[in-house]
Amino acid sequence: MVKIYPFKAVRPVKEEAGNIASVPYDVVSTEEAKEIIENQPRSFMRVIRSEATLPGVDPASPEVYEAADRNLKILMEKGLLVQDEEPGIYLYRIKQGESIYLGFVSNVSVDDYRADRIKKHEHTRYDKEEDRTKHIDTTNANTGLVVLLYRDSGDIYSYIDSLVPEGNPDAVAREGSGVVHEVFRISDPRILTDLEDMFAGVDSFYIADGHHRAKSSVNVAEKRESEGRMTPESDRFMAVIFAENRVKIHGYSRLVTDLGSYSPETFMAEIKSRFDVRVYGEINDRVFRIPPLKDSKTPIHTIHMYLAGKWYELSAPVRNPEDVIGSLDVSVLQKEVMEDMLGITDPRKDPRLQYLGGARPLADLKGRVDSGAFKVAFSLQPVKVETVLSVADEGNVMPPKSTWFEPKLLSGLVIHTLE
Repeated sequence: MVKIYPFKAVRPVKEEAGNIASVPYDVVSTEEAKEIIENQPRSFMRVIRSEATLPGVDPASPEVYEAADRNLKILMEKGLLVQDEEPGIYLYRIKQGESIYLGFVSNVSVDDYRADRIKKHEHTRYDKEEDRTKHIDTTNANTGLVVLLYRDSGDIYSYIDSLVPEGNPDAVAREGSGVVHEVFRISDPRILTDLEDMFAGVDSFYIADGHHRAKSSVNVAEKRESEGRMTPESDRFMAVIFAENRVKIHGYSRLVTDLGSYSPETFMAEIKSRFDVRVYGEINDRVFRIPPLKDSKTPIHTIHMYLAGKWYELSAPVRNPEDVIGSLDVSVLQKEVMEDMLGITDPRKDPRLQYLGGARPLADLKGRVDSGAFKVAFSLQPVKVETVLSVADEGNVMPPKSTWFEPKLLSGLVIHTLE
C-alpha cells in the first residue's frame, strides 16, 4: 500500500504567485529560459534553469547548481517565497478551456519507489538523472512536480473535490494561453489523516510525468544515506497526484529531417508495401488529433503521415493484440518505418528524429515540413491511460515519447525542502 505525507511547503506569497510560477525546466531551451527571465525577473526559471543567468557557462558545471541554490535563497530572503509553519497538502486545480483537472500535492516515499509501489513506464537517461540529482542535492529541495496517477473507485476523488474551499485560492497563476492554475492549502489534521487512511488502501502509484525527477530524488536519498546526512524529508519527494480517469493523454508526433536513400516517390512506394494507405484530404490543422478514416471491428494500427504537401492515413492489422507493447501504433511505426526504412535504431539519440508534444496544433507539424526543415511527419493517436497502467503493472516500459499527459503543471507554486 502507498503512503502520502503532508509537508511544510515553500510557496509564493499570494500577490507574487503569477510572477514566480514558470513552465517546467524540461519544456524550454536555455535561450527560451533566458527570454522568460528577461521578461519576468522574478520567474522561478531562475532556479530551475539557472544556466540561463550565466552566459557562457557549461550547463553541467557546479557553478550552475550553486546559482540555482543562490537564486532560490534570494527569493526566500526577499520574502517572495515563504515556508508554511505547519504541514499540509495542496489542492492543485487547472482550468483549461472547458476542462477542469483537480489533484493534490503531497510527499511520497522513496521506499515505495524502490519497492515498485510507484510504478514506471519509461526508461530514464543518465545525463538527465545526473542533472536533476545535482540540482535537488545542491538546492536541498524538490523544485519540480512528479505527476502520479492512482486507480480510483470514485471515493477518493469525490472526497478531494469536496475539500476545495469556496472563495479565493491561496495562489493563482495564469498562462498566456488562458490556462489558470490554482492552489488551495489544506492543513486540518483530521482531513490529512483521512486522506492518509484512504491511500493506505491504494496498491500503487503510476508515474505519468517526471520519471527523471522521481529517480533523481531517489538518487539523492541514497547519496545522503551513504554520506551520513540523511533527514526524514530526504527520504520523501514531492508529487502531484491525480485519479487516473481525471487526466488526458495525447499522441506524440514525430518529425524526420531526411528520407535517407529514398525520394518522396520511392518512400511512398515502400510505405504502401507495408501499410494500407489512403489520401486523407483536408484536415482541421487547428486541432491536435486527426480522426481515423478507417473503421474496423478488429484491432488496427492507425498512423497519419504528412509528406510532400499531403496528409495520408496508414493502417495495418494488429498482429498480436496480447502483446501490449508490440500492439502500440508507436511500436509499429518505429519498427516498420524508423528502423527498417530509415535506419533510425535509437529513437532517443538519433538527430534525424525529433518530437512534437501532442497538445500542439497540427499546423505546427505541417509547417515544419513545409518549411523544408523536415521531410516527413507522423501524427499518432493517443494511448489509453489504462494501457499505460497495464504496461507499468507488467514491469514493461513504453517506447520513447509515447504519451503526452495533460494537465501540465507549473513550477514554483509548491516547493518541498529536504530539511
